[in-house]
Formats: sequence, structure tokens, C-alpha cells
Amino acid sequence: MPQLDTSTWLMMIMSMFLVLFIIFQLKISKHNFYFNPESKLAKTQKQSIPWETKWTKIYLPLLLSQ
Repeated sequence: MPQLDTSTWLMMIMSMFLVLFIIFQLKISKHNFYFNPESKLAKTQKQSIPWETKWTKIYLPLLLSQ
């Protein structure tokens, strides 16, 4: 039974990592990133909720029995 030749594996693995790194860099370089993402202001409208202006006290059930 012949032995498996593993002498080229290191070179194949290293070249695979190099190619994957280059592909990843090329994919990232094609994206357009915003220079200042804070400059976009999202308009949020405040909706009035009826219970916002009122003060309510929540009584715990354990306090009612005293």
C-alpha cells in the first residue's frame, strides 16, 4: 500500500489562505462606506400617550393586606 504524499499540503494550505485573503480584500474594497454616519438624521415623531402626563402609583398586592 503506497504512502500518502503530504509534502505539498503546506504549500496548498498557505496558498489557499493567501487567495482567500485577497478575495476578501477585493470584496471589501468594492463596498461604499459612509464617511460620517451621524450626519443622517432620522426624524422621530413623538406620539402623545395619554398616560405620559399623568402620575400613577402602583400598589403591590402585599401592601394591600396590611
